[in-house]
Amino acid sequence: MATPDFLLTLRVSAGHQLLWLPGVTALVFDDEGRVLLNRRSDNGEWSLIGGIPDPGEQPAACAVREVYEETAVRCVPERIVLVQALDPVRYDNGDVCQYMDTTFRCRAVGGEARVNDDESLDVGWFSLDALPDLSEFGLFRIKQAMSDTATWFDPQV
Repeated sequence: MATPDFLLTLRVSAGHQLLWLPGVTALVFDDEGRVLLNRRSDNGEWSLIGGIPDPGEQPAACAVREVYEETAVRCVPERIVLVQALDPVRYDNGDVCQYMDTTFRCRAVGGEARVNDDESLDVGWFSLDALPDLSEFGLFRIKQAMSDTATWFDPQV
């Protein structure tokens, strides 16, 4: 996945140390109730669409931008599904990041799903009873997006 320029600049002084970063995940549904997924170019796995907001960018705007950049689908955020601090990730180059993920349920409003950048090998709409192999991360978010419950958060205080 492409590293945003502001992070490359920050890494010059921060080195590989842990960076705490915002992240967004977009669950995009079409009028048939299918969910939009991409097969990532970095690991070949199917996943939800997501990314890192640019400095000053609102999380919902980031979700819309990331969906379009990766899939050519236009969407509108409808609600926040969950907010969750994720475990730290160590990348192959030694960089360590930890993300505060805000997941949005979105509705597709235009565009044709296709690979739209180098971050995806494939893009497609999937019915909920015919999902490809997905991580627990993705499955949990889909389950929460389909429920009518309030925004999920870890209640540990």
